[in-house]
Amino acid sequence: MIKRILIALDGSDYGKAATEYGLWLAGKFDAALSGVHVVDIVSLEGPFLHDLSGSLGFEPYLNFSARMREALEERGRSILATFEETCSAAGVATETELRFGVVVSELCEKAKFADLVVMGRRGVNAKFEHGLLGSATEGAIRRSPKPVLIVPREFAEAKKPLLAFDGSPNASKAMHSAAEWSKALALPLTVIHVMRKEGEDSVLKEAEKYFEGYSIDVDYRSLVDESTLGIEKFYRDGGYDLLFMGTSHHSRFVEMVLGSTTEHVVRSVRGPFFLER
Repeated sequence: MIKRILIALDGSDYGKAATEYGLWLAGKFDAALSGVHVVDIVSLEGPFLHDLSGSLGFEPYLNFSARMREALEERGRSILATFEETCSAAGVATETELRFGVVVSELCEKAKFADLVVMGRRGVNAKFEHGLLGSATEGAIRRSPKPVLIVPREFAEAKKPLLAFDGSPNASKAMHSAAEWSKALALPLTVIHVMRKEGEDSVLKEAEKYFEGYSIDVDYRSLVDESTLGIEKFYRDGGYDLLFMGTSHHSRFVEMVLGSTTEHVVRSVRGPFFLER
């Protein structure tokens, strides 16, 4: 059961959407929100700023770094204050923390004390990032000790969730979450399993047995396709707006996000997607 949701805040539109999704889920699960903003030490200690400080004529480089730290800290506190005000207005319990360090490492450390991490598909540097996911988002997917909900730039309440299930351990974890969410959100759920050839689908039979314990409307679908890329077409054509899956469902995703089968799924998923490691 979700009782504490961690929201990654960076001041971007994606971060604001993460807050909206967090508030929506907090209301459904009666959960508290925890907002965290990380001042990235890489931006304070990297070679770029070292070169920049010299070109600007700062004698001790540390003075420039200290000024940058103060400015970034002030910005972070402003982001957290806005988050607190938003949560207070919505009547949702919250706590905030400003951390310093490597963004992904700090987020994953904080995630140890949450049930779910919510963050934007991209970050504050979205205009300068060439991949399908922001670097912090990609890192969190690889390393987060808890499930991650990746959200788009704008909030939209999910109405039609889809679970991609292959019987693997992480897919089974995602199945549990999909069941709990569908129950809490009072939504029907579709479960899809991709097979390479027609035949009896024992994997879906396992899912059917699992969902017997839940009073939710579940539709089971087998998809015959040479590749799991069929999921993206099924998702798009069916009008689904929330995808659940375990990362082992596309194991190459953990090893290399870009260029993997899941890249194609992620590219087509414009709504939020839930990933379980």
